[in-house]
Amino acid sequence: MKTTTPATIAPSTTLPLPLSPIVWDKCSPSEPKGIKCGVIKVPYSYEDPAVGTFTLSLKVHSAEDAKKRIGSLVVNRGGPGAESASMAPDAGFYFSQTILDHFDIVAFDPRGTGASTPFVDCVDEYDSYFASDVTPNTPEEKLALVDDARRFNAECLKNSGDILPYVSTIASARDIDMIRRALDEKTISFFGFSYGSELGAHWVNLFPDTVRAAVFDGAADPNASFLQGGLDQAAGFEGQLNAFFADCATRETCPIFNKGKPEKIFDNLLVRLERDPLFVSSKRTLVNEGIAYTAAVDAMYSDSLWPTFAEALADATDPKVPDATGLLALYDDYYQRRSDGTYDNLLEAFTAISCIDDQGATTVEELDTYLPQFTAAAPRLGTYFSAGYNCALWPVPSVPRVEIANAGNVPIVVVGTTGDAATPLASSRKMASALNDGRLIVVTGNQHTGYGTGKCVNGLVDKYLVTLTAPKNESTCS
Repeated sequence: MKTTTPATIAPSTTLPLPLSPIVWDKCSPSEPKGIKCGVIKVPYSYEDPAVGTFTLSLKVHSAEDAKKRIGSLVVNRGGPGAESASMAPDAGFYFSQTILDHFDIVAFDPRGTGASTPFVDCVDEYDSYFASDVTPNTPEEKLALVDDARRFNAECLKNSGDILPYVSTIASARDIDMIRRALDEKTISFFGFSYGSELGAHWVNLFPDTVRAAVFDGAADPNASFLQGGLDQAAGFEGQLNAFFADCATRETCPIFNKGKPEKIFDNLLVRLERDPLFVSSKRTLVNEGIAYTAAVDAMYSDSLWPTFAEALADATDPKVPDATGLLALYDDYYQRRSDGTYDNLLEAFTAISCIDDQGATTVEELDTYLPQFTAAAPRLGTYFSAGYNCALWPVPSVPRVEIANAGNVPIVVVGTTGDAATPLASSRKMASALNDGRLIVVTGNQHTGYGTGKCVNGLVDKYLVTLTAPKNESTCS
């Protein structure tokens, strides 16, 4: 683990770069009416703008009630690495009518992602890199796992090496201010889901005087190290997996009820898949325990996927004709594999951004020393979460970490959900504490992020964004 002391970056006081305008153009015919489409250029490096330029894809859903319009709400749906420009045409899926009436929803694909150019582009298929045996029992199996990471990293360097040093979250936070200036607004509002909360926290930290309001939903601990963040997630997903088993154990109709011991079905399947992976298609990889772990992690993002996961486990353990199609489908859902076998660049961008933000261990040997901590935090899933060697072998140095402390000049709303595996409630609570005036809303539920789950949380968040009336810290919603 790196021992670099996190840097504390004061609010930006440097002279801003010359204004980069948004260049508006016609949207594609598939976009709904009322959407504006454009691009904005931002420098690879704000310290050395001559190095190169990203062209960020940007879309705007204009406020539906012009008389009620307050201003711009910049949004991000997470990742890191997820495209977010689609949040403008899909604004009705993400936000209430109150928000749609009062704000222009300004959505953009962060540098290196989505339709922004250039973007991180490493490989065309994932199976040969990420369908690995994550519980190696021999030196040969371990070498294969490490080699998969080396090969993937080499392809990233070959195909996107020019931009890998410039896709940090800090740089994207500065891009938000470039967008604000191009919109000609003194202050703007922000709504970030999941990783979007980390992006928003850095923006608030750098440009507090430009923040009208901000909401961080499904917020991670902004100051967690690479190791601690991984341990937090491992424990979070393990907790939700146990909740899934506990729920199934109460219902004989659950496909893996197994006399109230559904966890035995899962445990025995993992042992079998390590020894004897299941065939699904000649065009796809065999379904091994690594794919089953990924399927489990995907299903723990929301209890709406629990029935699908239970059916997949039941099918894979059918004593007559075991069928792993369901497990493979969840694995594909996690990596966002399209029906035609193609992928967007989320995984590549996720890896590049994660590794440059905080590389963590810098050798395989160092990373291996953390395995006992992962298995202690998550007895079933810990090995899976500790097995990623990409960042330890990443070819580009990470940027100095930045501490978020007393960030922002205005109250900021943080939403945490009790059963959130990816960003556990404890992490969201730490985000609220890292802000100058963080107001946490605790939502009861088994899913990642809480806005949109009911009138209570929507009412508190909407009232805050529209009237700037912040809820009391530790407000609760069922």
